[in-house]
Amino acid sequence: MIPLSWYLLVAAALFCIGLYGVFARRNAVAILMAVELMLNAVNINLVAFWRYMTPDRSTGQAWAVFVLTVAAAEAAVGLALIISVYRNRDSVVAEDLDLLKN
Repeated sequence: MIPLSWYLLVAAALFCIGLYGVFARRNAVAILMAVELMLNAVNINLVAFWRYMTPDRSTGQAWAVFVLTVAAAEAAVGLALIISVYRNRDSVVAEDLDLLKN
């Protein structure tokens, strides 16, 4: 059996890669993909803790499905916003998106 610490290390590495992607990227699509990486790291933690703490109950799996649903909705809304901004501005560079400023 694989120890819990290995799952936590993989999830931490995935979360750090996603965090770096959010802070270092300028492209809005790349930032959205980095956020998805971070949500997948959360899912790894949820399932790993469920497996090692209470495998007889399905709470960890239920939360993982909930996070996947939120991630899918976030991706759909985020891509719709990015496409809308691209159609209006011809750019998806996050630093150029100042639509709410006067």
